[in-house]
Amino acid sequence: MPSDLLEYPCAAAADASNPGYPGGFGRCACCLETGAGGFRPSRRLFTGLLGAAALTPAMTPAWAREGVEVGKGSMLAQFVSPEGIERSGAQNYQAMMQKAQQQGALAPARHPQLIRLRSIAERIVPQSLPWNPRAKQWRWEVNLIADEQLNAFCMPGGKIAFFYGILEKLKLNDDEVATIMGHEVAHALREHARERLAKTNATRLGAGALSSLLGLGNVGDAVLNMGGQLLTLTFSREDESEADLVGMELAARAGYDPSAGVSLWEKMGAASKGAPPQWLSTHPAGKTRIQDIQASLPKVQGIFERADKPSQRFPVAPPLPVRRGS
Repeated sequence: MPSDLLEYPCAAAADASNPGYPGGFGRCACCLETGAGGFRPSRRLFTGLLGAAALTPAMTPAWAREGVEVGKGSMLAQFVSPEGIERSGAQNYQAMMQKAQQQGALAPARHPQLIRLRSIAERIVPQSLPWNPRAKQWRWEVNLIADEQLNAFCMPGGKIAFFYGILEKLKLNDDEVATIMGHEVAHALREHARERLAKTNATRLGAGALSSLLGLGNVGDAVLNMGGQLLTLTFSREDESEADLVGMELAARAGYDPSAGVSLWEKMGAASKGAPPQWLSTHPAGKTRIQDIQASLPKVQGIFERADKPSQRFPVAPPLPVRRGS
């Protein structure tokens, strides 16, 4: 993929000769834009952005698209500026990365697991473009945070982050990582955050204020001032199910086994001892989710079989090193 599609804020990160590298985190010399917000969000940040779709085969009628089927987005989303949501997402993301860096928790560019995440992203991101034309101009970033949370997210505008805990505790293989990343990217592509903020704001303003939507006006302005809500936003079960399907197709087109969703959610269920983790609070139950994934596998299996496969596979994440003074 073009090198300008992924932009990493840790380009000047420490290398193996850096005395801080053995811990693997937070010793980079990168400069991050300061924004509002904090490092440890309280939301179910396993949300993401990019939805999946692929180009129709040349010999296939335009109406017979191969892949998953999802409906149209909410009409309310059009009343929220996509530029505003993406700008808020970037500001919150940079603030979180800066906080992680200050705490010594931001992985340097040469960390093996960050290299792994960025390699997978380089395969998934190009598959996202047919789903949302704005994705081509997003300034994609991928980072890794040294935290034990079972968490990952993708902010509007292509800002992706994984917490080390989800890689290590679930012992994820590359196909499972791609499934998570695809899910999160799908949220961004389908603009679920934009839609959810519009609905939330419209509800708060009340029926009498809905007329202002016709001219954007105060509603649009108010939503743009709700950037902090991106850190606490939860999506509906319909949004989560849609992200599962789109993410599965994204992973398949990138050459990762879409059936990995089954093992992924089995691992998540075991890790949470039957109770959904924080970021899964609005998701369908584990068994229902697995059944839905299995039912949709035939729609993407052929795509996966024909896709170019990754030339490199990465080992699972080792235990997080104990930091000095902890």
